[in-house]
Amino acid sequence: MTSINPNELSILVVEPSDIQRKIITQQLKKQGIVEVSQAKNITEALSIIERHAHDLITSAMYFEDGTALELLRKVRANERIADTSFMLVTSEYKKENLEEFKQSGVIALLPKPFTHDHLAAAINTTMDLLSADELELEHFDVHQIRVLLVDDSRLARNHIKRVLNNMGLMRVTEAVDGRQAINLINDNMFDLVVTDYNMPEVDGRELTRYIREQSQQSHLPILMVTSESKDTHLATIEQDGVNALCDKPFEPQLVKQILFKLLEH
Repeated sequence: MTSINPNELSILVVEPSDIQRKIITQQLKKQGIVEVSQAKNITEALSIIERHAHDLITSAMYFEDGTALELLRKVRANERIADTSFMLVTSEYKKENLEEFKQSGVIALLPKPFTHDHLAAAINTTMDLLSADELELEHFDVHQIRVLLVDDSRLARNHIKRVLNNMGLMRVTEAVDGRQAINLINDNMFDLVVTDYNMPEVDGRELTRYIREQSQQSHLPILMVTSESKDTHLATIEQDGVNALCDKPFEPQLVKQILFKLLEH
């Protein structure tokens, strides 16, 4: 296992309020983080990022010159910093306003005001993403496990693939939707399917039903990753053959525990 410590992290705090920036910076220092940069708007943040890459960007939602979503898109579009972990700190609670962040691979959505535990969990996720911590399995060579990753969001696929790679799962085949996944399943053998729930044409539930009822690989373990895993309409989805549900944001340590149970069952 290759791990890092909080004092090795470099974090950029993007927050329009002087008081809130001070509070967040103080909280980060309590977590043992000493390298903290600050920006009060998107323009300033982008200027800082151009000069120095960071391990984590923590951002408020709204600024005088745009929104956190615009900042996130610019970060993801810049190849040099595209993998930078991004955390949103917001009092926003409407699902529709947060959905695109979840689909873009943010590591955490922290409520405002956040607690010590909220922040600690987000910092731990950042360190997990920067660390190699292979999944140790008794019945499988983790490097040989064939994973089919299905998600219509390229950013979400990139994030999930990064987490899987850090666990030693290197043989990852990507599909952009359930229809493409079905074609791949018909032509290739896999050991695990990791799929999104909401997708155009063939969604995760329909893909699961196809695997269980029509494919030659009906035994495949299926992990469904969704931003709606707490919604009541997913309460019975395991009856369709999903082995486990996981929230977006995709948290490495939780996913590791789930995969261990699925693959060593």
